[in-house]
Amino acid sequence: MHQGRELRDEQDLVVQVFRSDHMPIVVNLDVMLARRKLQLNTVAERIGITPQNLSVLNAGRARAIRFSTLEKLCEVLDCQPGDLLAHESKTRSR
Repeated sequence: MHQGRELRDEQDLVVQVFRSDHMPIVVNLDVMLARRKLQLNTVAERIGITPQNLSVLNAGRARAIRFSTLEKLCEVLDCQPGDLLAHESKTRSR
């Protein structure tokens, strides 16, 4: 079991994203990028983070995402947070 630690910042709240047997979160950023016909580098520039950090999120390796980053992603991609993040039940077939 992965234990999350509380991450706080004076300016932003942070959503913790875990990839474990108990709480698998699926990141669908690549789906939204394809739907909007946008490149990862372009979106990274527009939201003000490095392409490397956005790539980590896109690959599902991120341990957390700031609400401010999630908000900017939603603005640029014209979507809702649920379009980017999904909870995959461990009872669901793979």
